[in-house]
Amino acid sequence: MCTVCGCGGATLEGQARGQAQDHGQDAPHHHHHDHTHGHDHGHDDDHTHDHTHDHGHAHGHHHHGDHGDLHYGAGAAGVSVPGMSQARLIEIEAGILSKNDAFADGNRRVLRALGAFAVNLVSSPGSGKTTLLCRTIEKLGGQPLAVIEGDQQTSNDADRIRATGAPAIQVNTGKGCHLDAHMVGHAMDHLALPRGAMLFIENVGNLVCPAGFDLGEDAKVAILSVTEGEDKPLKYPDMFTVARLAILNKTDLAPHCDVDFDLYEANLRRVNPGIEILRVSARTGEGMEAWIDWLTARLAEKAGGAAA
Repeated sequence: MCTVCGCGGATLEGQARGQAQDHGQDAPHHHHHDHTHGHDHGHDDDHTHDHTHDHGHAHGHHHHGDHGDLHYGAGAAGVSVPGMSQARLIEIEAGILSKNDAFADGNRRVLRALGAFAVNLVSSPGSGKTTLLCRTIEKLGGQPLAVIEGDQQTSNDADRIRATGAPAIQVNTGKGCHLDAHMVGHAMDHLALPRGAMLFIENVGNLVCPAGFDLGEDAKVAILSVTEGEDKPLKYPDMFTVARLAILNKTDLAPHCDVDFDLYEANLRRVNPGIEILRVSARTGEGMEAWIDWLTARLAEKAGGAAA
């Protein structure tokens, strides 16, 4: 996770660039929300909220000697920034995450009231998230659902989702490397989720920053293509530690990639002993029934909990 994340200029689909939510400014900004379908994001309807986002990427690069070696992860904050103390870095990070968590709690209350189940799909670029999601929508048939698509630019993935008949809204994060709870709350306002729906949030392709940002979802699902290497969970442990389920996707390519499935699973459980694992090929359909069963069972659990 970026210790000080520079999420600047996020734009909800249909907004002009000048209307972008600027999450990279130090100055306070005001949002007026007209919640027309009962969404309680932890604040009053038609309100103004002041929050200062002290953002700006803190990927500190320290060069030592003539060799230009890069040293990361120094100090208690896990990163070094020239001219900034470790205490200040920790303070900034805590402030960013605290504000995000408040918005996430609001999103969670909305979803709970609707009996809706939200999945945060996370992965590196090219893992097959969108293809898997399109196939999932087809398999779910008449199940009410909606999709929030996160990418730095373009509406390509949202267009692919809408081609399946599912409602989708694109959030372009600009320079941002992940979705945050504020962006997701705005997108939810435009989707008008029905009761008992599934909400799929396809996060920006990135195995680092999305791990640290709660969106109010019920589960993070990490998608890992078999072409990425069995050591990927060890290289990016935070993501797989917070994921409830890991999907080993593109299993149809395994014979061509000398894939060791047992090693993949061993490394996943090394960083997260409780993680559930499914082997899936979105292209051939292998393992899709198990994935659909997992989703419908989690939705039933959510609905049962809401009724209780």
